[in-house]
Amino acid sequence: MLKLTENADLQALNTLGIREQAQHLVCVESEAELRAALALAQAQNWPITLLGGGSNVLLAGPLPGLVIVMRSRGRRIVQRSAEGVVIEGEAGENWHALVNWSLDQGLSGLENLSLIPGTLGAAPVQNIGAYGVELKDSFDSLEALDRETGQVQRFTRVDCRFAYRDSLFKQAAGRYVILRVRLRLRAQPVLKVDYAPLAAAWQATGLQRPDARVVSALVCRIRSSKLPDPALLGNAGSFFKNPLVSAARLNELLAKHPQLPHYPQPDGQFKVAAGWMIEQAGWKGYRVGNVGVHSEQALVLVNFGTARGWEVSALANNIKQDILMRFGVELEMEPQRIG
Repeated sequence: MLKLTENADLQALNTLGIREQAQHLVCVESEAELRAALALAQAQNWPITLLGGGSNVLLAGPLPGLVIVMRSRGRRIVQRSAEGVVIEGEAGENWHALVNWSLDQGLSGLENLSLIPGTLGAAPVQNIGAYGVELKDSFDSLEALDRETGQVQRFTRVDCRFAYRDSLFKQAAGRYVILRVRLRLRAQPVLKVDYAPLAAAWQATGLQRPDARVVSALVCRIRSSKLPDPALLGNAGSFFKNPLVSAARLNELLAKHPQLPHYPQPDGQFKVAAGWMIEQAGWKGYRVGNVGVHSEQALVLVNFGTARGWEVSALANNIKQDILMRFGVELEMEPQRIG
């Protein structure tokens, strides 16, 4: 039996802490409940919005129709082989809790992605990444409900079309509902600690043997020092993507801004640091009304308590226009704007 809430307050369901309302809201804990919620929305001709942990959304207004919050739980080891260990989790599993559980099983591969807010089901949509690692690096497959056909479909890594903070599920927003995800991890850790802040922290430990749990702890410490806790200060993590530019464009940028951090990509492009540009433009620590730019990390926009979505959007647009004027680089928001 679905428990429907009318005119539901969404402030606690998005990490930016934006106070908006859903016309109707339901939390689903199984595929059967999800199908029942979708059928109800279809019968009532309601638009549908899906929410996981609410860590990658900007609520720009009230949400009409039905908001479905994924709350399915469950995690398990499904395969052991010479190639690795495959784990599976339901879409509503908390991402960081899953990382900790995988470490408890003696498995490696997710440690660089520790403390990222959100749910497992939302992770492939954004192809979450941090400290030189992306979800696709450990991805095996997932199952998703195709809302057009009503069938459950299996997606391989190739099927998902992963790219930098992108995937098929972002490109075809609304069509698929991710039900569960499989990740391929390692019993013998192969650490990736060459990302500058993490490399320095790892070197300071003096450890010679690879230890995934230590890397996880270091990542948590670094993230906590730079990123505010959403429970204390509303935010959606990194608000802007690091732009991708060609080698020729990078050379033009470096001629004017030789200190601009940049990172080569497998396709020959270069990722340039959005946070560095925002900080150089003087936005770090800026505040206007109820919103601002975090004082420790210029990529993070924060809600000081009572901000509305339009205030966050206005600040983001002002920053984008300024960076375009100063550097000739167009920034793109990471959070999905809904409502």
